[in-house]
Amino acid sequence: MRILVKKGVVRCGHDGSVATVASQNWVRVTGSPILVEADPQGRTINGCPNIGLNIKPCQHTLVVHTGYSTFLRIGGQAVCLDTVTGFTDGTPPGAVKYTVRSPGQELAEAGT
Repeated sequence: MRILVKKGVVRCGHDGSVATVASQNWVRVTGSPILVEADPQGRTINGCPNIGLNIKPCQHTLVVHTGYSTFLRIGGQAVCLDTVTGFTDGTPPGAVKYTVRSPGQELAEAGT
C-alpha cells in the first residue's frame, strides 16, 4: 500500500473532490507532506453532483474507518495509506464513502 500525501486525490462516491490538508509538514515524499491520522476527517468536498429535491450533496468527510498504518507513525500519529476510506455527510446517510483515487506519489509504501 502506498503512503497518502497532500497532493493525492480523494473523492466522494459521487466523484466530488475532497480537499486534502496536511497537519504536519516536516516529513514529505516527492515534496508533498505525508497525511497522518485525522487529516482526512472533516474536510470540505467540492463539486459533488448528488443534488436534488430532498437530496443532500456530500459536503464534508466524516471519521476514517480504515486506511491508517498500524506500524508507521509521524509525531505519534499513524500515517495514512491509499486505502483510506470513510463516510461523507451526503445522502443517504451512512451510505456514501470517500476513497483515495491516487496517493499522490509512487515511491513510498507502508504496511497496515
